[in-house]
Amino acid sequence: MTMFRQDLYQRITARIDRYEADMIRLQAELTAIPALAPENGGDGEYRKSRRLKELLEGYGFPEVREINAPDDRVSDGVRPNLVTLVPGRTGRRVWILTHMDIVPPGELSFWEGDPYSVRVRDGKVFGRGTEDNQQDLVASVFAAKAFLDEGITPEASFGLVFVADEETASHKGLDYILQSPENPFRRDDMLVVPDSGNEDGSLIEIAEKSILWLCFKTIGKQCHASRPDMGVNAFRAASHLVVRLNGLHERFGAADPLFNPPRSTFEPTRKDANVPNVNTIPGEDVFYLDCRVLPQYDLGEVEAVIRSMADEIEKEFGVSVSVSPVQRIQSPPATPASSPIVSALKDAIREVYAVSAEPRGVGAGTVAAFFRAAGYPVAVWSRCRYMAHQPNEYALLSSMMGNAKVYAHLALQGTES
Repeated sequence: MTMFRQDLYQRITARIDRYEADMIRLQAELTAIPALAPENGGDGEYRKSRRLKELLEGYGFPEVREINAPDDRVSDGVRPNLVTLVPGRTGRRVWILTHMDIVPPGELSFWEGDPYSVRVRDGKVFGRGTEDNQQDLVASVFAAKAFLDEGITPEASFGLVFVADEETASHKGLDYILQSPENPFRRDDMLVVPDSGNEDGSLIEIAEKSILWLCFKTIGKQCHASRPDMGVNAFRAASHLVVRLNGLHERFGAADPLFNPPRSTFEPTRKDANVPNVNTIPGEDVFYLDCRVLPQYDLGEVEAVIRSMADEIEKEFGVSVSVSPVQRIQSPPATPASSPIVSALKDAIREVYAVSAEPRGVGAGTVAAFFRAAGYPVAVWSRCRYMAHQPNEYALLSSMMGNAKVYAHLALQGTES
């Protein structure tokens, strides 16, 4: 018979409590090395991965393997992915997967200080990337380090994976790893991706809506605004199309209480500039639509309905409308709510945060979709403030340390009495 060894867990959590200053230092080191994808004007994650690997080896981690994806757009020629595994007592394995890349800081005037220089105030660690995804990257590192420093062998082998390219497409990160002969994952592994969550840690994400981003380009005929009869106003036609697209909410109107919001959403978002002056009727107009679609709908059906709406606008206004995908992800099947990783997370979250966590679906996409598409049961979880991509991004020290205890709990579950 097996049970949870509370005495070992208390030793691990006491050790984690003593790591606060070390965790802040690691946050500071990583934040000071911007890891931006080439799509975002950066040179990738290589420098950050080098430093992280050096630190892991200095902490006493076993072999830190590299699974590097070629990329000739960055100066080092590769996008790095790191893998390390602390051996456990049994054949069970728990993996925590976090990402090293960040998004640009945006408008610097909105920041209270340098985005790449960590500031600590009121229990918060400020800086670009401190929450997304370094809060849980650091938490996973020190959760595993606690076992090494205490000389405790976890029940399950405790694996950490640090990937590139999450903020853009993951093709050089997790997607590359899963297609590599060096893929370290097994179908019966317990996988956690702390890439989303909520403030009290009660959300275990097991399903995602499909994502469809579309670019609409409307072509009319430019002319002087005083002679609209000589042209075709692309902006007016596009505006009517935007309103017509609102009908997608009714056409694909099913509700699923697993998700919040429970229905599919179709939101016009970005609008590109057409003409720079007031007295010219635009002959070209470009806007974008963000669709988050319940998994029960096929995106091909959604695209067909959208195309028919665009065809109607073409006939009514004498324009041409091209519709091109910017991102298209058909949601894979959900992780079963009864899967071992969901049950294990519930137990760990209850122990650390005294809340009852429940499996739910979300509208945002996460890197976990690649696991699900490949048939791996995975849970997305983090206790976080959802400061990702915002100016003055911060991570709560209490969440960083508490999440480390959750991950340690997962690795200890099932220890013999």
